[in-house]
Amino acid sequence: MKFPKSFKIPALGLFAFILATSCVSRQEVVYFQGLEEAQARMDNQQQKSLRIKPNDLLTISVAAAQQQAALPFNLPVIGVPQGGMDMGMTVGGRQQLQTYLVEEAGTIDFPVLGKVNAAGLSQEQLAAKLKEQIREYVQDPIVNVRVVNFQVSVLGEVNQPGTFEVQDDYFSLPQALGMAGDLSIYGRRDNVLVVREEGGTKTHAYLDLTDADAINSPYYYLQQNDVVYVEPNKAQRQSASYNRNASVYISIASVLVSVAVLLTR
Repeated sequence: MKFPKSFKIPALGLFAFILATSCVSRQEVVYFQGLEEAQARMDNQQQKSLRIKPNDLLTISVAAAQQQAALPFNLPVIGVPQGGMDMGMTVGGRQQLQTYLVEEAGTIDFPVLGKVNAAGLSQEQLAAKLKEQIREYVQDPIVNVRVVNFQVSVLGEVNQPGTFEVQDDYFSLPQALGMAGDLSIYGRRDNVLVVREEGGTKTHAYLDLTDADAINSPYYYLQQNDVVYVEPNKAQRQSASYNRNASVYISIASVLVSVAVLLTR
């Protein structure tokens, strides 16, 4: 089968159009452009560390040179069987610290000391506060505080969406995206949504990760139970209305057209 000579021009034009539209600019995919300028504008007072909130679960351990004196300030260690959820003492299981629940009023019920305000403090600040109060009873106490329900969810156009447990006190949005396998090629890097609950109210912000000013956002460092959503880009949204492999089929078709043009010369 022979194609008319006039067929060559639109075929080559289609091929050129596909190549042109497949190009992606550096501004669309490169993270943190203009980092030096953004760092110069960074607010040194920006809150970075995790803040304790009502309904958080905390583990608090108190130690001292004379450990017997510190025992009244520790909850009993519980045993957990290797294959079950029983919270009683169990032979052959593992041991873990009991947790303190931060009440709606923002307090925890601490042994000997009674009600202690915890909400709004970082882990280090609460540890320092408890250390100061315990010092009246114990010489040189050592206090460690951990938020054990710190987790974030990453959804949308990432390679491994899910909910992730966090151990760090400082946990940034790029770290969360890294745990989710980074954005897919179809994810919008200029419009990443972070949803947060503060004081019983949902708040949110959109961060442009291609702009280094994102590091100055109060949503850049994540808090417990934050939800991160990566929006699909325009190409992915359009592909949702037809076969996801349409771009592959178009590429194959363009190659076949080009071969046909060459064969008809």
